[in-house]
Amino acid sequence: MVDLTNIVSLCKRRGFIFQSSEIYGGLASVWDYGPLGVEMKNNIKKSWWQSMVYERDDIEGLDAAILMDKDVWRASGHVGSFADLLVDCMGCKKRFRTDLLILRQSQDGKCPECGGDLTQPRQFNLMFKTKVGSVENQGDEIFLRPETAQGIFVNFLNVLSSSRKKLPFGIAQIGKSFRNEITAGNFTFRSREFEQMELEYFVHPEEADKWYEYWLNERLSWYSKLGMNKDNLKLREHEKKELAHYAKRCHDIEYNFPFGCSELEGIANRSDFDLRQHSSISGKGLDYYDEGKKERITPYIIEPSGGVDRTFLAFLIDAYREENVRGEKRVVLGLHKKLAPIKIAVLPLLRNRTEIVELAKKILSNLKKDRRVVYDDTASIGRLYRRQDEIGTLFCITVDVESLSDNKVTVRDRDTMKQDRVSVDKLEEYVEEKMEE
Repeated sequence: MVDLTNIVSLCKRRGFIFQSSEIYGGLASVWDYGPLGVEMKNNIKKSWWQSMVYERDDIEGLDAAILMDKDVWRASGHVGSFADLLVDCMGCKKRFRTDLLILRQSQDGKCPECGGDLTQPRQFNLMFKTKVGSVENQGDEIFLRPETAQGIFVNFLNVLSSSRKKLPFGIAQIGKSFRNEITAGNFTFRSREFEQMELEYFVHPEEADKWYEYWLNERLSWYSKLGMNKDNLKLREHEKKELAHYAKRCHDIEYNFPFGCSELEGIANRSDFDLRQHSSISGKGLDYYDEGKKERITPYIIEPSGGVDRTFLAFLIDAYREENVRGEKRVVLGLHKKLAPIKIAVLPLLRNRTEIVELAKKILSNLKKDRRVVYDDTASIGRLYRRQDEIGTLFCITVDVESLSDNKVTVRDRDTMKQDRVSVDKLEEYVEEKMEE
């Protein structure tokens, strides 16, 4: 199992993830994504959107606002009930969610970490509050959204009427959410500001079970298609006492993190709770007329909901490996081609040789139109290879002295370390073929 400290060190050293406001001491459980991190994060979101929206005819996209009317959260049940029951250890001072203690079978009133006594459970509200209005202390109180789902539900009629979809159909969204997590930790696993990738799939109530099983399989396979080790993934169904107030059933896709198996994505049958609640509070009918059955129904909702940040962390951990190559340690991020932040690195063998540098930069210019390509001449070729391996770069293209006479370059594969001599004129075609393999 990968040591999480190695991942944290790599993220800081190579520019994947930084602590927010670090020069001021850092803001706990809030993270900034660096030059490589933002590329990989965008690639994850692009891959999710590709599979959910572009490759399907039954799903439309949405980007709802973060700020919403307070009644949205009253209807959803968040106002007054969106809180965690937490206990504190009087010994080590750590804080725990009571539901997680139950799952860990720590029900004896003792701390699972040090064995110390625990306080009585207390409620902590998880929503961030803010004000709408320019006059201090006179604005209306609203919330930063704790989930993206409600923006989809309140736009159900807008999307339905503008897209003319028929059941079953879905609305997909990627966006920021905010939770005042008290027990935040484990690097980016539990953060106060995070991104969600959510699909709300509207179905006829009689078909809810069928579509629930469909999305369980569909979402589980998405991770393995992008290279995640199937042995590190498992489905866990929620017990009755775990279910959210709106859910008839729920499964978690769990990943075997260094700190234990934990939720990567949830798939829930939310029944018709959300549309009925918003219809009741808003006074707007959020139902659907089924022309085939000649009846008006309130659709059930199947919801696959995953976190971008958790997915990022899981793919990073899954791809990390250490190898011994000719007596030296080689760190490699074996990321899938779609997720690797940098696809190609162009490396001039001699940075002081003008002709070599000019050819290398010409190759860089030709290749970077459709993908992230970098130029690096800041170390020896061996060190450059190791640096690119460590950040998951798929191919390294080396321009050497012979390139000036035979118009060929050396292309090195990250995973096999095999090197091919390729004509500069055929380089784009070669790269395209390799990316499609």
